[in-house]
Amino acid sequence: MRHVRRRLPGLVPGFLVLALVLAAALLGLAGPASAHDAAESTSPAQGAALAAPPAEVSVTFSSKPLGIGSSFSVKDAGGTEWADGAVRIVDNVATQKLRPGGPAGKYTVAWRVVGSDSHPIEGTFTFTAASGAAAPATSGTSPVGSPTAAGAVPGMGTAQPGITEEPSGPANAGEPFQWSIVLFAVVVVGLLVALGVLARRRLGVDGDAGDDGDTAEDGRG
Repeated sequence: MRHVRRRLPGLVPGFLVLALVLAAALLGLAGPASAHDAAESTSPAQGAALAAPPAEVSVTFSSKPLGIGSSFSVKDAGGTEWADGAVRIVDNVATQKLRPGGPAGKYTVAWRVVGSDSHPIEGTFTFTAASGAAAPATSGTSPVGSPTAAGAVPGMGTAQPGITEEPSGPANAGEPFQWSIVLFAVVVVGLLVALGVLARRRLGVDGDAGDDGDTAEDGRG
């Protein structure tokens, strides 16, 4: 009994170290799995000063966005919309064409896409143009505007046909709280407490048995 009692205190730290290693591994796996797609760069860059309004604007993402629910709004300082047609997605770049003839001044681009993990991503950036773009030559006939697809968002680039866009939170909203991390922590703490209680009980039982044995030996003596 004394031999068993001496071994138990040496085994408990080993169990505790194993539990901590498993917890660290689980938390390490939970971190990358919870990451969402994100915007990496814009064209024009945020705050860029251009000679004239560009023919298109684009946003590059960490992964290729889904082809649904994408929209761009490009407005000048007076609030006029200059986005023209549907958003084009090639690889991990979403591009929006602009109508020609934009004035000089500041432009604000508001974009929204659905990431590869089906998580909505949105944001804004601005740029300025030193001079206005040349307006296209007009003819006697009225130009035919781009058809508006079903489900388009008013004042923004044409959305995908037949798609109703889900409202999303603010652009700067934090990522959803990862309850899996809390669950892992609770499991680890519970395991540590259980091991501690078990060790104390085993030590108590073995101690009582050892004392009884010692008493018996003393009685024989």
